[in-house]
Amino acid sequence: MYPGFEAALDAAVSGGRIAGAVALVADRDGEIYARAAGVRSAGGGEAMTRDTLFWIASMTKAVVSVAALQLVERGRLSLDGDLSELLPDLAGLEVFDGFAPDGAPRLRPARGAVTLRLLLTHTSGFGYAFLHTDVAAWMTATGTPDVTSGLRSAHRQPLLFDPGQGWAYGIGIDWVGIAVEVASGQRLDAYLAEHIFAPLGMVDTTFDPSPVQAARKVGMHARGPDGALAPMAFGLPSDVEVLSGGGGLYSTAPDYGRFLRMLLGGGPQLLSAETMAALGTVQTGDRRAGAWTGALPHLSRDFDLYPDMLTGWGLATMISPDASADGRDAGSLAWAGLSNCYYWADPAAGKAGLILTQILPFGDPEVLSLFAALERDVYGITASSG
Repeated sequence: MYPGFEAALDAAVSGGRIAGAVALVADRDGEIYARAAGVRSAGGGEAMTRDTLFWIASMTKAVVSVAALQLVERGRLSLDGDLSELLPDLAGLEVFDGFAPDGAPRLRPARGAVTLRLLLTHTSGFGYAFLHTDVAAWMTATGTPDVTSGLRSAHRQPLLFDPGQGWAYGIGIDWVGIAVEVASGQRLDAYLAEHIFAPLGMVDTTFDPSPVQAARKVGMHARGPDGALAPMAFGLPSDVEVLSGGGGLYSTAPDYGRFLRMLLGGGPQLLSAETMAALGTVQTGDRRAGAWTGALPHLSRDFDLYPDMLTGWGLATMISPDASADGRDAGSLAWAGLSNCYYWADPAAGKAGLILTQILPFGDPEVLSLFAALERDVYGITASSG
């Protein structure tokens, strides 16, 4: 159905440039294409299948953002109220203010309050240690564990700027997940299972894969300086204090395709038309959103899908204000996961697509090339015209 993409995928697998991948395309009525190629682990014999389970990392963010917006509609959360009234840990936050002569980070009191809207749009000031050296230096100086530990204390970090005064990709959606728990009275996994996964039929999306699901998991791979892939040990801690609303979910291509259909306006709708319109509207003004310089090269390359486009952020995803050279329309929604998982949803055209792999560091050129090839085929655009 998509010969250009399939040829590129097969060549990447046969050439050893990726171990394997699963791709899917959907419209408002349902899945229209799926392709699994390669193996689950480099050097292994288990083939990729449609139901292969991936750690989808930051593709979790859109799901948890929708959960929070449901609670806004139900009057349990406010988009613009001071969130420290619900989460006292967000009171009295501090902001990085340079470094002392001994290299220790200096801090000052934050001006302004953190709100749900600021967390959803990555304008709260929270960052990630793997992207922001200030955060990494502060963690080293204070002995604070990384948020991947699942500890609540690890999430109370200084801000990179005063709330609302910049854009930085960070742990804000982890805090959104905590807010969902407090506002709903349910653990995050239970809330998502009842209010997101069950209505959409997402039977294989979870923070804690069952033994049957775990048997279908993909192995993680590290790409070395020579471009070769090597299997690497990877796993998220179990029985954590904080389920990562920013990156803790495992899922399959068909499951996440159902979520993308909802973003297109197809299938069961989880939000009102008014909220969906706000979700798809840039909330970050003229601030550039969705690009960064990586601080830890083994985790993320520098990333900027559209250097000539003023990409913004809505209430759940990055938003492209202009049409892409590979086909998607202006106003398309998109984002990704650290393990080189990528998706887009184009409400104007009623088309969505995704590709799932398990490779570090993020921003892998091979996977991004495949993702672009899939998009071009979906929209019937030849590579030369882009």
